[in-house]
Amino acid sequence: MDSTFDRDTAIRRLRDDRFAAEIAEGWQAGRGPHGGYIAAILLRALTETVAEELRAPRSLTVHYASSPVPGAVEIHTTVERQGRSLSTLSATMEQDGRLVALALSAFSVPWTAPEVNDLPMPDVAQADPQRSSSPGLFEGAPPFTRQLVLQPRMGAVPFKATRKLMEVGGWTGLVDPRPLDTLSLALFSDAWFPPSFIALSEPAKAPTIDLTVHFREPSRISHDPEELCLAVFRTRLLREGFFEEDGVIWANDGTVLAQSRQMGIVLPI
Repeated sequence: MDSTFDRDTAIRRLRDDRFAAEIAEGWQAGRGPHGGYIAAILLRALTETVAEELRAPRSLTVHYASSPVPGAVEIHTTVERQGRSLSTLSATMEQDGRLVALALSAFSVPWTAPEVNDLPMPDVAQADPQRSSSPGLFEGAPPFTRQLVLQPRMGAVPFKATRKLMEVGGWTGLVDPRPLDTLSLALFSDAWFPPSFIALSEPAKAPTIDLTVHFREPSRISHDPEELCLAVFRTRLLREGFFEEDGVIWANDGTVLAQSRQMGIVLPI
């Protein structure tokens, strides 16, 4: 695919365990690039390192050490352990010798096992087939939202100090149509504004400290570039500025594609 997202997350192998990438303009989210965007670049490098089609990403955790600026970065990957069915890898992203992000991931071959699903997709209005978006979800929405289709289906307006449930979400995709896969799911796991903003009375920033994505159907790649997914995120505790955020992403047929959890911190603007 030659989408904007693919071009902006492209990597180039320097040697076996080293990759070059470019932090593109247009993905800014507060002090630095969008956390899901950084996660997608790291996941590309990790997937290239595994280089085994049947061994798909199951888990990705990224700790964000510092905010890079648009420009060149270097990624170093390590296969920490390679088993018969499961591979464990790590990766670091650096810019000008400064650590940007540290990642751990697990890749696995397919498994056959009993299944239980207690995560039904919420009953919401269907996606707008015209792929209309709401890039101005709130005043001062960061530039990265212009890259996304975000059709709200739940959640209150941020920064109104409402006492409603801290939950937000809706139909999600890329403005430049592209089939759903693990790379775009890594991006979408951090796409919506933090639910904690609903409880605040003043605008704020909320940089991500760490983000974990569990890919629940890594082999399910959509063949429809127009397909949107439903992403919903909830926060239950905001204390000393720190908050947790739990997310679930469904395909439009109700299949759970990914679950996510992150910790962030609310900072005044």
